[in-house]
Amino acid sequence: MQTRKLGKNGPEISVIGFGAWGISGRDWGKTDDKVSKKAIHAALDRGITFIDTADVYGFGHSERLIAEVLKERKNSKMPVIATKAGNNFYPHLDNNFDSTPANPDYSKKHLIFAAEQSLKRLGVEALDILQLHSPNTELLEKDEPWEALEILKKAGKIKHAGWSVQSFKETEQSHILDRHSDLIDVIQVRYNLLEREAEKVLFPKAMKYGTGVIVRIPMLFGLLSGKFTEETRFSEDDHRQMNLSPEKLSEYLKTLEKYKPFFDKNIQYSMAQLSLKFCISHEACHVAIPGIKTEKQAIENVIAGSISTIPFADFF
Repeated sequence: MQTRKLGKNGPEISVIGFGAWGISGRDWGKTDDKVSKKAIHAALDRGITFIDTADVYGFGHSERLIAEVLKERKNSKMPVIATKAGNNFYPHLDNNFDSTPANPDYSKKHLIFAAEQSLKRLGVEALDILQLHSPNTELLEKDEPWEALEILKKAGKIKHAGWSVQSFKETEQSHILDRHSDLIDVIQVRYNLLEREAEKVLFPKAMKYGTGVIVRIPMLFGLLSGKFTEETRFSEDDHRQMNLSPEKLSEYLKTLEKYKPFFDKNIQYSMAQLSLKFCISHEACHVAIPGIKTEKQAIENVIAGSISTIPFADFF
């Protein structure tokens, strides 16, 4: 597994990470905690040293599962854990939902409270990375989110401050990095073979400031595994019924067709592995965080972190 420093201020981490939304027990259909924990163990055993989660994933369930696995591993080296805050799920704790309700709260009071709760669930003294969880542009223009991150940093509650850029707003929100580059150590960005808006403005800015870049949705919710067809459908409790609706799925699959010769030329690797390698081949990007739900997925994804020579130059 190759490793990289996560920007000028960040830690050394594996280039493939573990995206922990899928193990949360919500928004991805039914999950089995035993299967999820095996997946985390398999990833860590094979060289993954970076896990990305969020407080809202399963209303804290993802963070708790990660903590359980780390406790089971006892004296093993701790991975770097990035979490997020800003969706205030606490009023909904006693309610049942097929999908997670949105309740954005980027007030100083809530973000500091949320960080304290994540510290408890993860069982750590300081969060390696705390990211603002994809707020809209209006919220990012306010002072309170940034003041909260500064307070948490100065108090030693977080080691690095991060910001998860809202999907499809990669260019619209890029000026925020100019404004807060001294505070922001890391950004998280939606980026994959079929969605490349971040290349235009945001990636050049990140390279200018030495900002660490975490790539989310690198396999487009599993579509770039090559296992979906026009007939693929998702259950009511799986967010992909919306994010990969029949119309969107058809559009993505048509766009993907033009890359078929490339995948056919490199059949020694799976489509998933090549799609992950594509993301981390961009000079601005440091780690890709595919969602991993099973041991099998962990084993396959890890291989992308050791692929050395793939000719992606024509895509950049």
